[in-house]
Amino acid sequence: MFGGRPGYDGNMTLSPSPPDAPQTTAHVDRAVALKSILALWAIYYVLNTARMAVEAEHGQLDMMLRRGPVALAGIAITYVLYLILRRLETRSMRFLVTTALLISIPAAIVYAAANFTAFYLVSPPDTLLQDVAKMHGEKLGVLSVVMELAISWYFFIVAWCVFYVALSYAARVGQAERNAAAYRSQAQAAQLRALRYQINPHFLFNTLNALSTLVLRQRTREAERMIANLATFYRSSLTSDPAADVALSDEIDMQRLYLEIERVRFPERLSVLMEVPEELKSVRVPGMILQPLVENAIRHGVARSSKPVTVAVRARAENGFLHLAVEDNAEGVAAPGRGGGVGLKNVSDRLAARFDGAASVAYGPRDGGGFRVSLTMPILSDD
Repeated sequence: MFGGRPGYDGNMTLSPSPPDAPQTTAHVDRAVALKSILALWAIYYVLNTARMAVEAEHGQLDMMLRRGPVALAGIAITYVLYLILRRLETRSMRFLVTTALLISIPAAIVYAAANFTAFYLVSPPDTLLQDVAKMHGEKLGVLSVVMELAISWYFFIVAWCVFYVALSYAARVGQAERNAAAYRSQAQAAQLRALRYQINPHFLFNTLNALSTLVLRQRTREAERMIANLATFYRSSLTSDPAADVALSDEIDMQRLYLEIERVRFPERLSVLMEVPEELKSVRVPGMILQPLVENAIRHGVARSSKPVTVAVRARAENGFLHLAVEDNAEGVAAPGRGGGVGLKNVSDRLAARFDGAASVAYGPRDGGGFRVSLTMPILSDD
């Protein structure tokens, strides 16, 4: 990113593309659905077995053996309901609930038929023969008995279907929250890229003019060094990920390279001072975050001064925060509008987007002349 860049709004495409847009379709986790089915019929099996034990019913072992296949039939029926509901999860909640209520009707009838067959038609035990005789005495048909059973089991089955719809709704809400977080992240990355690629043409134009002067004066070696430094600077700044953080040492090296290029323009007026403690060189900072500040020091300080100017970059840590300062001692050139340029706003916007309000920018004239900009941001480790 380069500060103070009027007249250029182009977007570069050299950095890695943002992540793919998040999916908008959410499904209930298959493992959760299957576990809920097994839990439903396990509860049925355990509760009915426990009830018979409490009531001291005869033939409990036989009933337990019959109840096993019935439970398996219930699992199979509920799994079919799961497959149907899963295919319809993209539909509205109202449609899904209505479908759950409707498909539970034939499911309850099929389960009631399986239950009736297992207990009353396949060699009914003595404990159930009286019930069979009672049915015949009251002239109850098989269909009426099955329908009566289906009504009682309908609510048991539809309870699971409603539970599944609730899981589906929760999955949609979770997916929506993940989508929102992903879109916020992508929007932040896009904002950082836009800010990073506000390239100031003044630096390039001034550098080319300086190169032209060197060539005309046949200062070939200096021109070659300046071209090499310029190529390295642009290659490093434009091919890095604009949304990525870099080691402070790398950021300082980029500013050294930039100042080396500017030193060719101002060989007698520009001095550089870098004060970065060794223990802070590995902390992470937004890439090119110092560039607009250093560039403004050159543009508003060195270029407008007739005396030698020192541009200093300092770093220190305090209470978990990194403090970076860029200052110059150009006397008499701290114009009132110097702190209101595009470069400082660019830096402020980038810090706000990167640290969500946890970073700050302060600037103003220095005691004794010149200008100072201070950045405060949370310390990011190199992990």
